[in-house]
Amino acid sequence: MDYLNINKEAWDKRTKVHVDSKFYDIAAFKNGQSSLNTVELEQVGNVAGKKLLHLQCHFGQDTLSWARQGAIVTGVDLSTAAIEQANKLKSALGLDATFVANDIYQFGNENTEEFDIVFTSYGVLCWLPDLSLWAKTIASSLVAGGEFHLVEFHSFHDLLSGYSYFPRSEPDIEDEGTYTENCDGTKSKMATWAHSLSEVVNALICAGLKIEHFKEYPYSPYNCFEGLEHVSGLGYQMLHKSQQVPLLYSIKARKLD
Repeated sequence: MDYLNINKEAWDKRTKVHVDSKFYDIAAFKNGQSSLNTVELEQVGNVAGKKLLHLQCHFGQDTLSWARQGAIVTGVDLSTAAIEQANKLKSALGLDATFVANDIYQFGNENTEEFDIVFTSYGVLCWLPDLSLWAKTIASSLVAGGEFHLVEFHSFHDLLSGYSYFPRSEPDIEDEGTYTENCDGTKSKMATWAHSLSEVVNALICAGLKIEHFKEYPYSPYNCFEGLEHVSGLGYQMLHKSQQVPLLYSIKARKLD
C-alpha cells in the first residue's frame, strides 16, 4: 500500500476545507493575528534574523507568523494543495518565505541548506513511519549548535482513544473526516503510526541532538478532540476519572558542535 500518496491525497482534500474554516480563520490572520500559541512562543523565543525551517507546515500560517517575527523561513509539507495555499497567503501578505512541496524524508535527502532553528508542531508525528529518519533529517538541517523545537499532542490521549501507545510495524488505516468545524462528513483514507515518548526522545538523541527541555501540559490550545472542556485562560482539558489527561508535550534539543 502506498501510504505516502494515500496521506498526500487526504491532506490535499483537507486543505480545501481548512482554508474556509473558522478554526484557521484566514481573515483574522491576514489582519495581523498570529497563529502561534504561548507554548511555542515562550520556548522558541526570539527568532529575528534567524533561519528557521518549519517541517510539516500545512498551508503556512505558523511559518508566516515566524516570518512576521523576523525569521528567514522555509516551510515544507507533503500536500501540494497546502503549499499552493501557503504561497497564495505569502503573496497576499507580502511576506518573504520559501515553501517546498515534498515528503520530509525526501526533503532531508535533497536539502543542502542549514538552519538555526527547525520547528514542527501539533499533530505531526503520527504521519511518519520512521522517527529515526525524521530525526536525522532534523540534525542534518541544523547548523552546529542549532535548535530543534517540537510541540506535539500527547500520545497518552491516543491511548485513551483506543490506539496503540507503542510503535508497531504497520499503521492504522482509517477513513477519517477532519477536525475543523466546517467538516461536511466527507472522509478520506489515512494512515497513521503510533509513537511513544521514549521513541521520540531516543530518535533525537541517536541523531546527535542533546535534549535541553522536556515538558508535559494538561491543556491544549485547540478544541480538536472529543471530550474536551474549556478552562478560561488556560485552553482545553480532558478529565479521566476526575484527573487531568496530558494533552501536549514539548521538546527543545540542540545539535552538538
